[in-house]
Amino acid sequence: MQILLLIGSGIFTYLAILVGWNTAKEFGGTPVLGAIAGMFLFNPMLEQITIYGDALIPGRGGLFGVIFAAWLMAFVEKYVRKGIPASVDIIFTPLITVLLVGIVSLYAVMPVAGLVSDGITNGLTALIDVGGVVAGAVLSGFFLPLVMVGLHHGLTPIHAELINAYGGTALLTILAMAGAGQVGAAIAIYVKTKNKRLKNIIKGSLPVGFLGIGEPLLYGVTLPLGRPFITACIGAAFGGAFQAVMHTAAAGIGVSGLSLIPLITDGKYFSYFVGLVISYVFGFLFTYLFGFKEEMADGI
Repeated sequence: MQILLLIGSGIFTYLAILVGWNTAKEFGGTPVLGAIAGMFLFNPMLEQITIYGDALIPGRGGLFGVIFAAWLMAFVEKYVRKGIPASVDIIFTPLITVLLVGIVSLYAVMPVAGLVSDGITNGLTALIDVGGVVAGAVLSGFFLPLVMVGLHHGLTPIHAELINAYGGTALLTILAMAGAGQVGAAIAIYVKTKNKRLKNIIKGSLPVGFLGIGEPLLYGVTLPLGRPFITACIGAAFGGAFQAVMHTAAAGIGVSGLSLIPLITDGKYFSYFVGLVISYVFGFLFTYLFGFKEEMADGI
């Protein structure tokens, strides 16, 4: 078990380095310079440095700070390289870039990113704690429209920062109910419809839907039919409300649905599973009773 925990926690222990590497790479900089940005923003030696009258806190600003510092690395590197002779570029460009961005990061990036990170993580946590049922229902109920346009990927840094700050993301377990509501809706359609093509689409998409991959059901079933997309969102809202009340959270990201169960924190595996079942059931009921008529399947 200790070996498995070591393997599983390794990526989150050094996540800042990986985030810095990928950020610099995405912005056309040298990946290793981005990794260095992640290293010095999380370096324990920061505790020995006092700026603005206070000792620095390792990791202040979280992954948002790393992302901005790594972007700054790529930006500064490009401009420094333009003024450095090619013969000494390999020595002086990284040196100047790291020194400039390192100092700016400590004096500007960490304080600003700290405020942003605290605002987002504390705000979301307070929203879920205070809003409870309503917050969980709204967040999960409106998540499928975000998935529809691909904006859900923008939440990845927020999940990562919640894990970094609190050891788990309560937002993910709530949003994961969107896929479960869609699964319930798809099952209802399968039970009601006589359209063989639609049944085959659902049969092919349901297994991965249970595992948290909702795009096949989204683009192949609920969205083209229209009304089942709405009833799936309503079903998801019930499961999201339950997850908010039970305060479930996930220690990792990248999966949802049944696949997320092993990553649930504080041993609340059963509570998370019950939330899934609630979304399945209400997604099924709302779709079966109000969301689907056979004529909707014409042309599928």
